[in-house]
Parts: sequence; C-alpha cells; structure tokens
Amino acid sequence: MRKMKLSIVVLSLISPLVSCGNADNSVNSTQWKSYSGDPVIERKVDSVLNLMTLEEKIGQMNQYSGNFAVTGEVAETKAGEYLKKGMIGSTFNTFGADHIRMLQEQNLKYSRLKIPMLFAADVIHGLETTFPIPLAEACSWDLELMEQSARIAAEEATASGIAWNFAPMIDIARDPRWGRVMEGAGEDPYLGSLVARARVRGFQGIETYKDFSKINTMMATSKHFVGYGAVQAGRDYHSVDMSVRTLHETYLPPFKAAVDEGVTAFMTAFNDLNGVPCTGNKYLFKEILRDRWGFGGMVVTDYTAIQEMVAHGFARDLKHATELAIDAGIDMDMISEGFVTYLKELVEEGKVSEKQIDVAVSRILEMKFLLGLFDDPFKYCNAERQKEVVMNPEHLKAAREVAQRSIVLLENKNNVLPLKKNEPKRVALIGPFVKERESLTGEWAIKGDPDKSVTLMEGLEEKYKDSQVKFSYAKGTSLPVIDRTTQKVSTTRVPDRSGFSEAINLARTSDVILVAMGEKFHWSGEAASRTDITLPGNQRELLKELKKTGKPIILVLFNGRPLDLSWEAENVDAIVEAWYPGIMAGHAVADVLSGDYNPSAKLVMTFPRNVGQIPIFYNVKNTGRPFDEDNPADYRSSYIDCPNSPLYPFGYGLSYTSFEYDNAKISSKKLERGGILTVSVDVTNTGTMDGEEVVQLYIHDKVGSVVRPVKELKGFKKIHLKKGETKTVEFTIDEERLKMYNLDMEWVAEPGEFEAWIASSSADESNHLEFSLVE
Repeated sequence: MRKMKLSIVVLSLISPLVSCGNADNSVNSTQWKSYSGDPVIERKVDSVLNLMTLEEKIGQMNQYSGNFAVTGEVAETKAGEYLKKGMIGSTFNTFGADHIRMLQEQNLKYSRLKIPMLFAADVIHGLETTFPIPLAEACSWDLELMEQSARIAAEEATASGIAWNFAPMIDIARDPRWGRVMEGAGEDPYLGSLVARARVRGFQGIETYKDFSKINTMMATSKHFVGYGAVQAGRDYHSVDMSVRTLHETYLPPFKAAVDEGVTAFMTAFNDLNGVPCTGNKYLFKEILRDRWGFGGMVVTDYTAIQEMVAHGFARDLKHATELAIDAGIDMDMISEGFVTYLKELVEEGKVSEKQIDVAVSRILEMKFLLGLFDDPFKYCNAERQKEVVMNPEHLKAAREVAQRSIVLLENKNNVLPLKKNEPKRVALIGPFVKERESLTGEWAIKGDPDKSVTLMEGLEEKYKDSQVKFSYAKGTSLPVIDRTTQKVSTTRVPDRSGFSEAINLARTSDVILVAMGEKFHWSGEAASRTDITLPGNQRELLKELKKTGKPIILVLFNGRPLDLSWEAENVDAIVEAWYPGIMAGHAVADVLSGDYNPSAKLVMTFPRNVGQIPIFYNVKNTGRPFDEDNPADYRSSYIDCPNSPLYPFGYGLSYTSFEYDNAKISSKKLERGGILTVSVDVTNTGTMDGEEVVQLYIHDKVGSVVRPVKELKGFKKIHLKKGETKTVEFTIDEERLKMYNLDMEWVAEPGEFEAWIASSSADESNHLEFSLVE
C-alpha cells in the first residue's frame, strides 16, 4: 500500500511538468482569484473589462520597452503603432517623473477607455543611490537592513515614475560560475526565504493591499520562477534537470515565502525545468502558484521568453508558443509580441478562450486599480518629489552603512588589520581597483551613476587625512575586458606586465601592501558565466611578485561571485571581500580597513577551493561511504587531489575581535508534538574591540524516511557585544522547524533523533546538542 501511495503522489507531482495541453484541459484556466479579495475592486475590474474589446484586452497583456515616444511624438515603430491602437499595457526601462508623465499622456491620448499604463523597471539594488549587490547585502544577515535598503530603492523609484519593480531575484544559487549569483541571497533556502520576505516588504512598503494607494508604494516581482539558479554547468539560460524533491525542498521555498509576504507579481524563468520551459509550464504557474499557494497577482514573462520556447524546441513557432504560454497561466508578454500578434487569431480558432484572456486582464487591471492609477494616472510623476527624494543625504548615509555591514573579512593573519591611524606606516596602494570607479556599483545598477561612486583611493585619503599613515599608488596591472561583439574575453586587450616593475618597486619601499583587485562589473550578472573563477587576467601573477618582497599584503576584493582564492588564502595576510559595495564603496571599505567599523558579515554562499568542487554547498547529504578526516581510508567519497571541504564555508566571516561559545544547553532531551524546547549558548566577546556576531542554529535529522542533509540552517541571531561582554543566545525548536518532505512528499515532522549545533558557521561543530521528537 505504501508503494502505491507513493506512486500516485509522485505522478501527481511530475505529470504536470511534462504536459502542455490546451485551453480545454488546462487547470483552472477560467477562474480569476483576485489579489486583494476586495469586492469593490473586483466590481471595478469587471466594469472596465465589460467595456473592452478583445483587441483592447490583448493590448493590456502586451509589454514593451519604453521607446515609443521621446519628445512627445509617437515613434514610427511597431511599439508606436500598438500605442496608437491603445494596445500597450505596460512599459519598462523608462525613468524620470517628467518623462513618464509625457509617456502616460501619450498612452491616454490613444486609449479609448483611458486605461493607464503601468511603468516598470529592474531596480535591483537601488535606483540612483546604489547599495551593495544583493549577494553582498545578504551577507549582513540583517533582515531589517535589507528591508530598509529596498524601501529606499522604492522611495527613489516611485519618485521617478516607477510603480512596478522587477525585483527581488530570489533564486537559490549554488554554482558561482553563474554570473547572476550576484542578484540573489546565496545557497540556503531558509535564509533565502527570510531575505525574500524582507525585500518584498521593503519594495512594496505595505501592510495591506489598501496601502498601495500611497505615493511611495510599488509592486514587487519574485523572479525567476523557478530553478534558474540551477542551470547546468553554471551557464546562463541553460537547462535545469532536478528531482521533484529538490525542487520543493530547495528552490520553491523562497517563492512561497514571497507569496506569504504578499508579493504582487511573478516573473518566469528562462530555463526549461525537466524538459518544459518555465514560461509554458502549467505545473508551476497553475498547480503550484495558483492552486496550491493561492497567488492572485500577475505573472509576466522574462524578456522574449515566449519567443524563446521556439528555440527550446518546445513550440513550433511563435503562434504555438503563445498558445502554450496563455494556457500555462501567463498574464503579460514582455517583448515577444506573441500575445498581441496571435491571441485574437487563437481565440477565433477556438484554441484559446476569451475567458482565459479575461482572467489575465483582470489581474492586470486590478493592479492598476490598487495602485490608484485609474484615479490619478500621473500619481508617480512628481518632479518636485523626485528632486527631494533621489540621492538625499539620508539615503547616502544608509548606503554607506549597508556597505559596511556587507563586507566579509576572510583572512587576517597576525592581525595585520585594522590599519590603525596612529601607527606610522607607509602603505603601497596597488591594483586596478584602487582608483576604479565604474565597477563599484556592480551590474544592474540601473540609474546609478558610476561617476558619483567613491573610489577606494578617495575613501582612504578622506579616512586617513589627519593620520600617520601615508599612501603611495601604482596601478600594477589592468583588468581584462569582454568583447561585447563576441561575449568573449578580449584577446587584443589582455593585461600586460608593463606596470609590474613600478608596483614592485613601490612595495619594496613600503611597510604594508594594500592590493585592490577583482572583476570588472560586467564579469558578473546576466550573461556573465565563467569557467575560471580565479582573479581575471594577470592579477594573481602580480600578487605572486609582490609576495616575494616579504611585506605584509592586504587584499581587498571587488567582485560579484565567490572566487577561487586558494592561492591567495595561503599567501596573503588579509583578505577583505568587499563585493561591489555601491555608491559609497570607498568610504565603507575605508571604515572597515581602519577599524572604525568592525566587520560582521558572514558568507551566504560557499567559496570553493577550485571549480572542480562545484556545485558545493554546506547542506549536502551523506553518502554510504562518508569521508572521515580523522580516519581517512580508500574507497570513501572524496577527491584524490583536493579536500572535500570548501575554502570558506557558508556562514563564515571573521571579526577584529574574537568570540567564544560556551555552556551550550537544551531544555529537554525530548520534544513532544505541539511542544517547544529551547537551546542556548553563552557568547563572550573575548577580544579587544566591540563587535557583532551572527549566531547560527543548525539541525540534523539523523534518520528519516528519506536521506536528510548533514545539517540545515534553522535560525540565526545577530548580536552586538562590547569587549568582555557575555550574552546568552537562545533559540526555540518546535515541530515546524523539523518538518521535511517525507517519502510520500508530505510536509511533516517525523519522530526520531535529531542533533543541533549553535555555531559561528556551518563548519563549526563545537556546540553540539541532541534531542528526540516523540509521539
């Protein structure tokens, strides 16, 4: 009986992944569940919908980049032609209160029913006040700070005309070759879910749907649904093949968290999932998103994703792809022009019902009503507010604070850092990132002006202007560039060694060498996958030459992904992972290097020793022949040329002070169903500086109906401790924290034995506790 039950459950989970169907057998294709559930809003939607022609309905499902008008005149382009027919429902990548007012005026001029247009953008980590990239920001483990930065981004975006944000990206990512790891929160579904909720709260700025009437609220978009972070070989847009279990345990949780937080929109992923492109996947958008999770918001494709189903080999042509997309539950087509070109024809042929279109358009209209655009189409077009809000001093102050708290100290041998102001030192500043400005805001900086970024040199000069520390500069080498015509590393502009001699001579006459290296900003982000994740160009070669001087080396890194730092970790004295820190980069890094801010960030993504270990992440499952470092033997799950362990594990990060964990306790060895037990540990700041520590709770289900990960993050607290201070950190464990998908894919907590660690990182096993869940 157990096997029969399993087969039925698994088939119900898998079969929608491989079905494409048509209008007659689609799941709930003619049901509209509103986002708000407000009958007044629903009646307003119905009243407009009843007045619309089929063409006007289809037009609302059509999204273009905002190039249909520049000076007030409609351009003679395809987008301009559709605008004159009132057939553009949304526009993206247009900015500025005055400009968007002009575009909205053009839209209303041609819209028979005066339906306002919805303006969207990718405000990933700030509009003009650029914050650290999301991967860096997640390393702060500070959810309130992440919500604050998202709120500031929304304040600036809404003041600049934007009502809909294509963020946050909440894909779980475990392969640093994939360039888009910079947009997410790393490898862990528990932390990723909390970060997703924080960013949705920040971007939308609402307590209830009624708050959308305010001028500083906007729609947020959970993307990319789903599995995009697991693309094969870390290559962007590639295929994803995973078990249903992995999908539900690892990749879906952040999206469910976003729904629970009230996110208003989803975006499809480019990849296919188990052979079905996500944009045509009914299992994802109908069965999971709509039926199981009850999501009532909008679904928009990613850029040209409907059209790309033809290249996937899933659709015969754009018309067929259009049918598949509408049948999968997609509401809006970004750029492909499939809906606006073929939906009417498909209705006339009986392949798509007008009711399906009504459902999609109802969702779009509801959002426009909730945002107050029918009452005031120019709600977000206030040029005076834009001047007051964008890049105001408070926003810049916040950007500096977020950057400080995102910087991870990876190495600090012999306490070479902090670089104290009252100690006379000659410091050689070497490397391509000392004066680099363009890359500091990273990819997806949207409207961030690189010329306004504070360089490392500027930050250090300001920080140490009245100190005994003296700086001298030599670039040493340049960053390699990507030939955008071929998307390959340029062979004509590979960095040479001509600057090595100057840098080495400067280093010899200095007390300390501070080297700033990394990746040019477009080496991470979309379409920026790498097979070699060491420092690009000849930067490591320069480091090797500097090492020969015998002087202490401090390496500051600016990059958008975990790198292979195996040589650097062994040979340099300090490594500061600054990521792309945003517009206040130089000031924030100088704050950390000087000790004015004691670094507290911890990694949210594992750093491998080399690419051969990838994918590598902390919450792996054990094998039947697990490797035992204390008793190594042949025929164990290990490498012959490299340790199993990562270079830097998830949850790792150093401080200028030291923390001691002691006196781990558990309130009971038995947890009854419906009950709660507590675990605690005393954390003491045993160093000489005040500091912050991220205390982490990991749990392992020792025996399950399916193999469980060796440990899973189940809680964390960030605490501040003065030097010498001790605090007791306590976590509660209940049945909910122990739940997993059992053999029959049921979300349950199975009785049995568990172990827990209250730890400084995922690799820390010093504070170990055991308990049992009993019936």
